[in-house]
Amino acid sequence: MDVIDITITIIHLIVGFILVFYAAKAYRKTKYPPMLLLVAGFSVLVLGETVIEDFFNFLNNNLLQEIIAESFEIVGFVILILAVKKS
Repeated sequence: MDVIDITITIIHLIVGFILVFYAAKAYRKTKYPPMLLLVAGFSVLVLGETVIEDFFNFLNNNLLQEIIAESFEIVGFVILILAVKKS
C-alpha cells in the first residue's frame, strides 16, 4: 500500500465511524431498536470496505479477498434493509 491508499483508507474510516457515532448517539437518545440495526449495518459496511478488504491481503488470492470483502458489504446492506423495514 502506498501513501495515497493509506490516506484514503484513513479518511474512509474516519468518515464512516463519524456516521456510526451519530447513529449510536441517536440510538442512545431514542432507544429505538431499528437505530441499533443502523449502527450495526453501518459498522459492517465501514469495516468491510476498509479494514477487511486490506486485512486479507495475506491470502494472495484476489478473488477470495474480494469475495470476503463483498460478503461483508452485502451483510451490512441486509442489516440496513432490516433497519429501514422495521422502522
